[in-house]
Amino acid sequence: MIDRLSGFASRSPKLLLTIVAAAFVILGAVGAPVAERLTAGGFTSPDDESSRAAQVLSDDFGVSGMQLILAVESGDATASATAGRASEIVGQLRADPDIAAAVSPWTDPQYRAKLVSDDKTEGLIVALVRGGDDAAPAKASEIASHYTGERDGVTIRAGGQAIVFHEANTQAAHDLMLAEAIALPLCFLLLVWFLRSAIAAAIPIATGMVAIVGTTAILFLLTFVVELSIFAMNLTAAIGLALAIDYSLLIISRYREEIAAGHSNEKAIALSMRHAGRAVCYSGVTVAIGVVGMVFFPMSFLRSIAFAGVAVVLLSIILSLTMVPALLTLFGDRINRKPLREAAPVEQSPLYRVARRVQRNPIAFGLPVVVLLIALGAPALGLKLGLPDERVLPKPSAAQQVGADIRAKFSDNPTGVVHIVVAPRGAADSAALARYTDELSRVDGVSGVIGPAGTFVDGKQVGPGVATMAGENNAYLTVSTTSDPYSKRARVQLDEIRAVDAPAPILIGGLAQQTRDTATGITSAFPKALAWIIVVTFVLLLLLTGSVVLPLKALILNTLSLSATFGALVWIFQDGNLGGFGTVPSGYIAATVPALVFCVAFGLSMDYEVFLLSRFREEWDASGKTRADNDTAVAIGLSRSGRVITAAAALMVVVFAAVITSQLSLMRAFGLGLTLAVLIDATLVRFILVPAFMRLFGTWNWWAPSWMRPFLAKAALRESAPPTTTTPPGREMANVH
Repeated sequence: MIDRLSGFASRSPKLLLTIVAAAFVILGAVGAPVAERLTAGGFTSPDDESSRAAQVLSDDFGVSGMQLILAVESGDATASATAGRASEIVGQLRADPDIAAAVSPWTDPQYRAKLVSDDKTEGLIVALVRGGDDAAPAKASEIASHYTGERDGVTIRAGGQAIVFHEANTQAAHDLMLAEAIALPLCFLLLVWFLRSAIAAAIPIATGMVAIVGTTAILFLLTFVVELSIFAMNLTAAIGLALAIDYSLLIISRYREEIAAGHSNEKAIALSMRHAGRAVCYSGVTVAIGVVGMVFFPMSFLRSIAFAGVAVVLLSIILSLTMVPALLTLFGDRINRKPLREAAPVEQSPLYRVARRVQRNPIAFGLPVVVLLIALGAPALGLKLGLPDERVLPKPSAAQQVGADIRAKFSDNPTGVVHIVVAPRGAADSAALARYTDELSRVDGVSGVIGPAGTFVDGKQVGPGVATMAGENNAYLTVSTTSDPYSKRARVQLDEIRAVDAPAPILIGGLAQQTRDTATGITSAFPKALAWIIVVTFVLLLLLTGSVVLPLKALILNTLSLSATFGALVWIFQDGNLGGFGTVPSGYIAATVPALVFCVAFGLSMDYEVFLLSRFREEWDASGKTRADNDTAVAIGLSRSGRVITAAAALMVVVFAAVITSQLSLMRAFGLGLTLAVLIDATLVRFILVPAFMRLFGTWNWWAPSWMRPFLAKAALRESAPPTTTTPPGREMANVH
C-alpha cells in the first residue's frame, strides 16, 4: 500500500498536488460552517438519569433544563424604576415562544426572598429556554441581546447555562484561529532551524495546513451522523497539525539519510517511504489506539472527539504518504541547497554520551527521576471531577460575573434547582404527592418546593399547586436550594432528597445530578478504556519488539509520566496554584479533561516509543546479543533516533502550548496537560529512565516465553530484511540540525 501510494506521488507529483490543492479549496468550503453545527454540551450520557429526566420534561411539558438568567442590578432592586424595567422584561419573555417559563422577584412574590441579593442591590430573572444543547444556547443569546446593557441606572447582564454554552462556542472558534496563528509560524521557524532549509521546512507546514482544513471538513460531515462537541474542533485540529508536521519531519529526515548514502532522488524517496512511511503507519496506529479509548466513555463529548480523532489520524497518515513524497519529488535537491552539517561518529554525539553515563549508574540516575515523577503525581490522588460551569469562561465574561455574584450575594442559588419527575398512578396519588412535596421542603438546604400539589416551604404550604406541572402519566417538581450545584454539599443534598419516600418512581435532574452523572460515567468507564489501551498497546509492542518485558516497561514508564501530568493539572486548575494559569479555579477538574489527556497523551507517548524501540531492536538484531550489546544498542538507538524524536517533540510542544492561549479553562488545561506529558516523556523518560531500565534488565529486555517465539517470528512488525542502505563510517548525515 505504501509503495503504491508513494509510487503514484513520485511518478505524478504535479497531478497529485493539483488534486490536493483542489481538495484543499473544496474541503475548506465544506468545513467553513462547521462551528455552527457543533455544540458546547455533550458532557452527560443520554442514558444518565439527569438526561432521562430532561427528556421527559422536554417531551411531556415543553420545559428545558437550560436556564437564561438576567441579573438586574441597581442601587436598590426594590426601587420602582428597577421593578418597572424588570416586570416589562418578564412580560416579554413569557410571550416569547422560545421561553418555557420565566420568574422574577418583581412579578412573583413567592420568589422575592430567593431571587434578590442579600444586599438588595441585585435581582434575578430566571427563564427556561426551549431546546437542547444544540438549539437553546443560540436562542438564549439572541433573546438576551435585546435586554442586556445599562439604561436609566439599571444594568442587566446575562448568565446561566444556556449563555455559558453559547459563549463557550464563540470563544472556542476564536481560540482555534489564534492557536493556529501562533503555532504555524513558530513551527516553521523551528523547522528551518532543524532542517537548515526553508524549502524543506515548508513541506511539513503545507501538510499541516491541509490537515487542518481537512479536519474541519471531516468534523462537518460527522455532524450529520453524531453530535459533535465544539471542543472537538480545537482538539482534533491541534492533533492533526501536530501529527502531520511530525510525520512529514520523519520522512524528510529519512530521505536525507538516503540521499547522504548516495542514492538518486527517486530511489531515496522510495526507500524513505518504505522505512519511514512504514513507521508513520505504525505510529498512527498507536495514536489511534489511545484516541479510540474515548469511545468507551458514555458522553457524546468524548465519543465525538474519538470519532473525529481517528479520522484526523488517518488523514495525517494519508497526507504524509502522498503529499510529502510528491513535494520531495518536485523540490528534489533544492531542499538541501544549503550545505548540511555532517554528523560526528555516533560515539561522539551528546545523546550517546548521556546514555552511556546513565548506564554506568542506572540507579543513581533513574531512582531520583522516579521519585520526582511520583512526587509530582501525588496531587492527583486528590482529583475531584465535576461538570464545567461558567468558570470555564474568561474572567471578563458577563456569564462568569453573574455566576460569581450568585455564589457571593444570594442565599439561594437558582442554578442549583433540582427537577424531580414523578410518575403518579391514579387519583389517590394527589394526596401522596402533596405529602412528598411537603417532606422534600424539610430537607436541609431546600428553600422551597413547587409542584402540582402546592408550593411548600419548611413543611408549610405557602401557595397553590401549578396545574401545568402534572401530565397524563408524569408530574414534576422543582426543588429550590441554597447549594452551589457543583459543590460537595449539593452531592450530599441529592442523597438526602433521594432518601425521601416517593409515592412513585422518580427521575432526578438538574445541574447537581448532571455533575454526579458525568463524574460517575467517567470513573465507571475508565477501567474499560484503560484495559483497551493497555492490552492493544501491549500486543502491538510485543509484535514490534518480540519481547514481553519491553512492552511492560513502556506501559510503566508511561504511567509515571502521565501521573506527573495529572498531578500538575490538579495542583494548578483544581487547587488554584500558579494563579490557576489565569483561570478561575472551581475546586474540581472538568470530568472530561483527565480522560482526554490520558487517551491522547498515552497514544502520543507510544508514538515515540515505537520509533525508539524499533531502532533498539534493529541494533540488537545486528549484534551478538550480549549484555554489552544490549547497552550499545540502546546508546546507538538513542543517538540516532533521539534527534528526530526531540525535534518532533519540540514541534508538538509548540502546537499544544498554543492551545494554552485559549481563554477557556477546559482547553487551557488540555493544552497544558499534553504539553507537560510530551515534555516529560521526551526528556526525563526517554533520555534517563529508558536507558536506566534497559541497563538494569540487560538481556532480559528481549525475553519472551519459548512457546511464543515461533509465533512472534511470523507475526513480527519488523523489517524482514536488513536495511539496504549504508552510510560510510563517520559520515552519517544528521537528520536534523
